[in-house]
Amino acid sequence: MRTSKDRVSHKHFQLDLVKIRRAQKILGAKTQTEAIERALDAVIAKHKCDQFATEANERFVKSGIRIRDVYGKLAK
Repeated sequence: MRTSKDRVSHKHFQLDLVKIRRAQKILGAKTQTEAIERALDAVIAKHKCDQFATEANERFVKSGIRIRDVYGKLAK
């Protein structure tokens, strides 16, 4: 099994230092590298949640359920 060290790739980017420092503070990261790693993890996790929500919504719509506006709040 590959370790995380095997997956490390050295890259050289020109990034906005202010954004990195803000992300570092928000994420509570000790280093800039840790901040970038955490930010990438957050983006990946959000994408996964969005996919689950989309799939659930599609199943709901395809189920054929009918929703009635019993209080008359939606029709305008």
